[in-house]
Amino acid sequence: MANSRFDMIVIGAGPGGYVAAIRGAQLGLSVAIVEREHMGGICLNWGCIPTKAMLRSAEMFHLMQRAGEFGLRADGLGFDLDAVVKRSRGIAKQLNAGVAHLMKKNKVRVFMGAASVAAPGKVRVATGEGTEDLAAPAIVLATGARARELPGLEADGDLVWTYKHALTPPRMPKTLLVIGSGAIGIEFASFYNALGADVTVVEVLDRILPVEDAEISALAKKSFQKQGMTILEAATVKSLDKGGKKVTAHIETGGKTETRDFDTVISAVGIVGNTGDLGLEERGVRVEKTHVVTDAHCRTGVEGIYAIGDLAGPPWLAHKASHEGVMVAELIAGGAPHPVAPEAIAGCTYCQPQIASVGLTEARAAEQGREVRVGRFPFIGNGKALALGEPEGLIKTVFDAATGELLGAHMIGAEVTELIQGYVVGRQLETTEAELMQTVFPHPTLSEMMHESVLAAYDRALHI
Repeated sequence: MANSRFDMIVIGAGPGGYVAAIRGAQLGLSVAIVEREHMGGICLNWGCIPTKAMLRSAEMFHLMQRAGEFGLRADGLGFDLDAVVKRSRGIAKQLNAGVAHLMKKNKVRVFMGAASVAAPGKVRVATGEGTEDLAAPAIVLATGARARELPGLEADGDLVWTYKHALTPPRMPKTLLVIGSGAIGIEFASFYNALGADVTVVEVLDRILPVEDAEISALAKKSFQKQGMTILEAATVKSLDKGGKKVTAHIETGGKTETRDFDTVISAVGIVGNTGDLGLEERGVRVEKTHVVTDAHCRTGVEGIYAIGDLAGPPWLAHKASHEGVMVAELIAGGAPHPVAPEAIAGCTYCQPQIASVGLTEARAAEQGREVRVGRFPFIGNGKALALGEPEGLIKTVFDAATGELLGAHMIGAEVTELIQGYVVGRQLETTEAELMQTVFPHPTLSEMMHESVLAAYDRALHI
């Protein structure tokens, strides 16, 4: 048994944890980080990055099938699923090694093992070689989350998959049921649909992508159906019967239950926080619905213990975790950072077409009693979108009618996950419609639609 003392101990080396460790080291703190499995966490190894690599392959395959539209010829099209997966895993491996390098570069001490908070200011790490007892006045919990499993819908890795199984599939599905239409479910639905699977998506709420603006959800549904997906909303998968090489799903819609057969099911019904075996309740840390309760600065209410990222609640986004990691490290180092505002964090879904948003939806603004001005601009009115062969999409902006404050922005279409940051910066700088109208956007670009959407909110659109 060895004893080591630090200024800060981070438990979990995902995008929240490793960034917190780096920022702490930059500020002169002695930092230790504990990771039980993979440097980079779920996002880098089993989430954000490898899924985007696979979706890129699907996007290219989709474009190859449209070659004739661009005056090109592509014959004998096909794909190698194993090769697609191999590329995806290789990228994850490369970034995993990159995180390890960053820890070494910043002199962050790495402990591979399972951590628990043994006492105030003390962390015990069970490694393959024994036990390490670490001490620090500040402990940052960044253990993330895992896939939620519902009774009767448990994954087996063969017929019923979680996101991990879907990233390393044992076969190419022919008939695929995706349970849940959040970002994870829709991205996998989009990927396998592009490769030729017959995809059905079931959403328990009254519309798919329920966190998005209703208008964007409706456009997404229309696009997915055009691509051949079956979308079932206000529907519940009551149970799954496995037999041989098929799964029979009992799906309830409108008070009636029907059965449908699939060869593969992906369960994407949410996540649960990784709070088990950390010793949190014994230390007085509050846990509600598997997530640690914190204040705006990620403090748990227990002196010296902080929680960041998915463990600390929504939105479940890597960039939110990273920003919280920086904030907490600066707080521990004696700084006075601003809290992370959830409404200022963009959400991105990398399906086909892409979806991105930040701030309030039109409905949410109305619920808050705000009078709003709403602008819309369609992709079909943009020269660059037409040149790219991407005429389907919409940019929507929501402003406070009284003050001109940019309340929210919502997009669907090509490359909107890259465009959304313009509105994020605008909100961070407390921009009103006046500044956005006076901003010169380059031509020809997709970003011009952002300008036109702002103009449209004030009846000044030029190209529609």
